[in-house]
Amino acid sequence: MFTGLIQGTGRVAATEKKGLETRFTIRPGFVLSDPRPGESIAVNGVCLTAENFSRDAFHVYASAQTISVTSLKDLGTGSHVNLERALALGDRLGGHIVSGHVDCLARVEDIRADGESRRITLVFPEELSPQVIDKGSVALDGVSLTITGCGPGWLQVNIIPATWKETTLAGWKKGTQVNMETDLIGKYVQNMLGPWLEGRSRDQGGRLDMDFLRQHGF
Repeated sequence: MFTGLIQGTGRVAATEKKGLETRFTIRPGFVLSDPRPGESIAVNGVCLTAENFSRDAFHVYASAQTISVTSLKDLGTGSHVNLERALALGDRLGGHIVSGHVDCLARVEDIRADGESRRITLVFPEELSPQVIDKGSVALDGVSLTITGCGPGWLQVNIIPATWKETTLAGWKKGTQVNMETDLIGKYVQNMLGPWLEGRSRDQGGRLDMDFLRQHGF
C-alpha cells in the first residue's frame, strides 16, 4: 500500500528483457535505508517487488501482464522514474490510499501555465469515468493528485511547483502516456452499488436517493 507521495526519483540503470517480461535495475536518487529483499516499491506508480539490492541500486521484475498494461514497456536505460516505498504502519497518510495496481494508461492532452502551477488535461478510457470525480483523488505515474475538473473520458489536475520539480511530471508533454490508478474506495462503492442500481433501473427508473440507500443499509 502506498500514499502517492513520491519519496524521490531514480534512473533505470539497466534492462533485461526475456520475451514480454523485463527485469529492471534501478538506481534511486536518494538513500534507501534498511532495504529488504521482497519489499514493495512503486515505480511510476506500479507496485513491484524488489528481488535484491546492490550497493546503489535495486532489481525488480515486471511480468508480461504488468508490461502490457503499463508504461513500463517504454522504459529504457537512463529513463527517469518516480519512486515510493510501501507505507509503514504509523506513517502519515499525506496523499491517498494507492495500491500500485494500474487501471489504465492515460494520455496527456494539454499542458498550460496557471500562475506558478501547471494545469494538465489528460484523456483516459471512458468506462472508468464513474471512478473519477471532481475534487477526488487520482494517482498518475504514482503521484497522488487532486482532480480539479473532469468529464466523460477526461480529467484535469493542477501541478504545484514542488511536485513539478521533485517528480518526473516535468518531463511530460502532449501525447505522453502515464500510468493511472483511480481511487480505491470509489471502486468498491461502484462495485457494491452496481447490482442494486441495475435492479432499480429496471424497477424504479434508476434514481439513487436517500430512500434507496436506507433500504439497502447505508
